[in-house]
Amino acid sequence: MPALTSKIFGMPAGAARWVGLALVVLGLAAAAFAIVNDPAGLPRRYWGRYLAHLAKQQRRLFIFRPAQTIAYAQLAGLFACVAGGVLDLLPLWPVFALGVAVGPAAVLENMRKKRVEKIEDQIDGFILALANALKATPSLGDGFKSVAIVIPNPMKQEVELAIKEMRVGATLDQALLMMASRVGSRQLDTALSSVLVGRQVGGNLPRILDSTANSLREMKRLEGVVRTKTAEGKMQLWVLALFPFFLTGAINGVSPGYFSPMTDSVMGYVITFIASLFWIASLLVARKVLSVDI
Repeated sequence: MPALTSKIFGMPAGAARWVGLALVVLGLAAAAFAIVNDPAGLPRRYWGRYLAHLAKQQRRLFIFRPAQTIAYAQLAGLFACVAGGVLDLLPLWPVFALGVAVGPAAVLENMRKKRVEKIEDQIDGFILALANALKATPSLGDGFKSVAIVIPNPMKQEVELAIKEMRVGATLDQALLMMASRVGSRQLDTALSSVLVGRQVGGNLPRILDSTANSLREMKRLEGVVRTKTAEGKMQLWVLALFPFFLTGAINGVSPGYFSPMTDSVMGYVITFIASLFWIASLLVARKVLSVDI
């Protein structure tokens, strides 16, 4: 393509290559724009679902930016990868294209998990602060307002959002349930359930919250013990997963053609397929054994 562009426009080959790249990107962009903007098309529906997923993840992280910005940046990156592959400017363009396609969603999910971990570390202090606040005021809503001043982020952001939801008409129960569904933490679900149940059945709510905080603290300690005990097994699982590739590469490097019988016959493919199934099954079994749930 650069040589053809150079002949037609009479420009140097280097400039022709970049002109060709620009033309490919513009063509792909125009095609994608036409497909996505078809209201009745299947790509438009999947595009809408993807934007909704990104927006949901951003709201959970308190990132209030248009999801279209990330999606359009991904499209531009995909166009650049495909164009680079067509013009032989990017040798491993499928790898880069896959990274552009799944990277933003994976980054947002990783940020969400880290945020949940921080919230779980703060639940103990949040429950104790709420119990102390209820000793001074009988109103649970006022207790939440006073707690929001002293707790750090990200728990503070969740509590403040729940307070804002109550100000615009939501009940305390609804605000706490929305908070639990938004965060998606089992420990926070337990803490908020104790608040809701203690509020509905009556009794000494500060004492209930103190007991809940102690239980959550003990659960976290047990989870730390289990995580320490299973760390060695998880490392062995990674070795089990990666060792066949290193072993195959080493043997093939020392003795080229050693695995040719596995790729030159139908029986070789059958044996390779069966061995791969056993390898995947071993990984799944090992992962199941190491997934200890408290």
